[in-house]
Amino acid sequence: MYQLNTLSLTDERAVAWDNFVNANDEATFFHLSGWQQIIADAGHQCYYLYATLDNNIVAVLPLARVKSLLFGDALVSTPFCVYGGAVGTAPAKRFLEQQAIQLATRLAVQHIEFRYKTAQDNDLVTRISHAYFACELADTAEQILANVKKKQRAVLRHALNEDLHFTLDQHTAEFYHTYSQSVRNLGTPVFSQAFFAKIMAVFAEQTEILTVRKHGKAVSSVLSFYYKNEVLPYYGGGTLQAKDLKSNDFMYYQLMCHAQADKACQRYDFGRSKIDSGAYHYKRHWGMQAVELPYQYQLITARQLPNLSPNNPRYQLFIKLWQKLPLGFSQWLGPKLSRFLA
Repeated sequence: MYQLNTLSLTDERAVAWDNFVNANDEATFFHLSGWQQIIADAGHQCYYLYATLDNNIVAVLPLARVKSLLFGDALVSTPFCVYGGAVGTAPAKRFLEQQAIQLATRLAVQHIEFRYKTAQDNDLVTRISHAYFACELADTAEQILANVKKKQRAVLRHALNEDLHFTLDQHTAEFYHTYSQSVRNLGTPVFSQAFFAKIMAVFAEQTEILTVRKHGKAVSSVLSFYYKNEVLPYYGGGTLQAKDLKSNDFMYYQLMCHAQADKACQRYDFGRSKIDSGAYHYKRHWGMQAVELPYQYQLITARQLPNLSPNNPRYQLFIKLWQKLPLGFSQWLGPKLSRFLA
């Protein structure tokens, strides 16, 4: 019979949790216990559930409650992350899912969300609104370039002819200035600089910032994760100059080459995008196939799932107004809202 356990922030079993995640092929970077520190630091209550059998961990399920007047009240696996859900043996996963639903019922949240990367055999409701993109990394920079679709390859050749260069470091200040401009221009509240510093501190050995410069000035920057021979460019963007310089394209290509040659990565995970969005089609131009993400849900007190898409007319006015904010004001106000954009 499985035993239910909850991992605390100071729990010594965090090492055993991570050892389990590292050894499980289904587990992702976002299942690591360190995310609990980051999510809790952002102000959310975490419930990191795990099942044991004979005192051995056989399944884990990271959860956090995200509650706001604007976006509702839900248990999510996992906030700020594109992948989540239970991992482990099939019976143990079902056990944790049921325990999570019982927890959600006690908390009286509106719904519970499991951000599974692959389809699951259970009775939960599946909704597909996002897809992720990934590819194997070729052995040389030339082969990586050759694997890109012809039209995007021409864009990259244009960028490679620009006077661009890049640096690698773990300093968040310049990255934050560049990234916050990008998300402001998209109409999205930015996280605080402290949030990114926390990620870099918790995952010091698995994170890196690549910044593209023109005449020494940062024009594009991306914070990436390295895990299980894979690189995940997770928080990236550029200034208004980036479009003309093609510096975002240059950035992602150089990251691919660096990850393969210097980090021994074999795979590139370009992350999720809403299906049929601009970002979705941009990633397809790189020659990667879209893989649908089968997120799963259980309604608790709600009658239907919320529509949190940026395409929702409810949010369109907010997006247009946000795009007009002065950068400094958006950097001040954004962190007060972004923690609810789970």
